[in-house]
Amino acid sequence: MSTEDGPGLRTTVFFKGCPLACTWCHNPESLSPKSHVEWLPVRCIGCRTCESVCPQKGIRLDETGVHTSEQCTACGACTAACPTQALEMKGIDDTVDALFDTLMKDRAYWGGEGGVTLSGGEVTLQWKEALQLLQKLKAAGVNTAVDTCGFTQWETLQQLLPVTDIFLYDLKLFEDDLHKHFTGQSNAQILDNFDRLTAACRETGKRIWVRTPIIPGATDTDDNIRALAGVVRDRAEKWELCAFNNLCRDKYERLGKTWAFKDAKLMPKARMEALTALARESGAPCAVWSGSTALEDSEKEERS
Repeated sequence: MSTEDGPGLRTTVFFKGCPLACTWCHNPESLSPKSHVEWLPVRCIGCRTCESVCPQKGIRLDETGVHTSEQCTACGACTAACPTQALEMKGIDDTVDALFDTLMKDRAYWGGEGGVTLSGGEVTLQWKEALQLLQKLKAAGVNTAVDTCGFTQWETLQQLLPVTDIFLYDLKLFEDDLHKHFTGQSNAQILDNFDRLTAACRETGKRIWVRTPIIPGATDTDDNIRALAGVVRDRAEKWELCAFNNLCRDKYERLGKTWAFKDAKLMPKARMEALTALARESGAPCAVWSGSTALEDSEKEERS
């Protein structure tokens, strides 16, 4: 039921594992390729069923909550036994055929423009399995999309190109040192792949959308948007500036991690509009913005 991962109404598959480590990541559960168990305290009744069924004795409940230890193998015994579903498995091993069958159950919802989007994490880390899945989907007449950070070998994207209808390509920061600081990797390969992919999409009639997360204190500068506009230009069907949101804050808490942006505020609507106008003025007429924004004083007065 996704409306944010490509055209129309879509089903999105999130692959685990990512080569980047963006400090603002909104899907931190997908950064590691390994499966893990998460505890949802609001559902927990403290029954200790999880402790009793764990074959590895790798889970315990104390006054601070449920904790897994190094002995945990993410076998799923605790998540299956929990009577209130307070434990969830993040990361499920599946076969291409089984995943395809699951996805096709949603076909009635997709309509003419919707379909399936492969996202992450980063799809290209599991590109061989992704390719097999995309081939099966295309053979069934399903519209396909691949959401990628672009940090991969060009040959991998070439393999996916024939069976992908639309690429959702992330461009976060233009300045390489800043890109390394906020994501842990250089953007040289990302920019090079973007050049190659846009040319290939133009030749083959494929579609490409660019998405840039607008993160306060990181990607939201005039210089960054102006520079990225020089990269995007008219080579994408749409360039979406995605307003920062903090809905993932509880994910970091469940993972026992501190989120660098936990206290960051939502972007003001006026700022998102200004950045979008700047992007268009700087040579990218396809720029639009999306997402929730902070309430301005005038809006607060109207609602009160």
